[in-house]
Amino acid sequence: MSDNVFDLLTALEQDFNAQAALVDSKDKLEEIRVRFLGKKSEINSVLKGLKDMEPEARKVMGARASAFRENVERFIKSRETELVNLDIAREIEAAGGFDITLPGDYGLKGSMHPITIVARELTQIFTSMGFNVVDGPELESEYYNFEALNVPADHPARDMQDTYWCDNGQLLRTQTSTCQIRAMEKFGAPLKIIAPGRCFRNESIDASHENTFFQFEGMVIDKDVSISNLIYCMKQLLSKFFQKDVEVRLRPGFFPFVEPGFELDLKCMICGGKGCPTCKQSGWIELLPCGMVHPNVLRAGGIDPEEYTGFAFGGGLTRLAMMRYGIRDIRVLNSGDIRVMEQFNKVIY
Repeated sequence: MSDNVFDLLTALEQDFNAQAALVDSKDKLEEIRVRFLGKKSEINSVLKGLKDMEPEARKVMGARASAFRENVERFIKSRETELVNLDIAREIEAAGGFDITLPGDYGLKGSMHPITIVARELTQIFTSMGFNVVDGPELESEYYNFEALNVPADHPARDMQDTYWCDNGQLLRTQTSTCQIRAMEKFGAPLKIIAPGRCFRNESIDASHENTFFQFEGMVIDKDVSISNLIYCMKQLLSKFFQKDVEVRLRPGFFPFVEPGFELDLKCMICGGKGCPTCKQSGWIELLPCGMVHPNVLRAGGIDPEEYTGFAFGGGLTRLAMMRYGIRDIRVLNSGDIRVMEQFNKVIY
């Protein structure tokens, strides 16, 4: 019996070697697979015959039969890859030499505008601190833009903001502070909101001023809110946003809707405080006007100033983007210059 198994396996090996040399297509390769590895293949007959052999002979012939089967499997796998490459080579030749396996020329993937990136980062920071995100219309009424913010018709602060007025008596909002009143009317107290958005002022355009720009407005109203809470909130914001220590200064500032009011200035990150056109040679950038909410503003929002206090702050998203990315001129951000925006794109691989 062992001689019969030996002769059969030897004949199979010789036959396989002869047939393997002739495989030049997927169909012939499939014939090889069925003949030598299929359920009705002769190798299965060899394996079935091992049970009738002596232990020592079974061990030797079993190892030889397994090696043969593994050899056939390796050949089929290797030859299958070779045939695929051969088909590709034929397609390349038929296409005039163009290699269809080469990677294509990928374009640049679109990206968010740097101001949008900054706005989303700030939103994430504030929502992690328990703030709610609110919004308001860009076309506003005089009441929400001025009067409810303690800026009556004859108030000199109106001269500080060159406003775009519309024929219907409305205006393009000059500040995101308009969202404060709407949020108080809608939610009442206590309140923690952040409102990023676009603003408009008829200003002379230079390296740090535009007639269309972006701000974010924040407000906290609750019982026993103090300036200490305001300072803590500002420190948390700056440390998380810039992810490093930054130098700031707090100085008195006048804003009709807060009392007392402050200006939080950031040492210019373009020039390092030496002075440049961006900071108007001062070394500092006005970043976060802030203060305690004026009682008249609380009343306009339907909140009793005898029971609640609060602080508010507003910053320039546009200026934050300039500081973050080292952009020296604000006009670049509204230019639509594709060469600028491409710097915020990532190549698709």
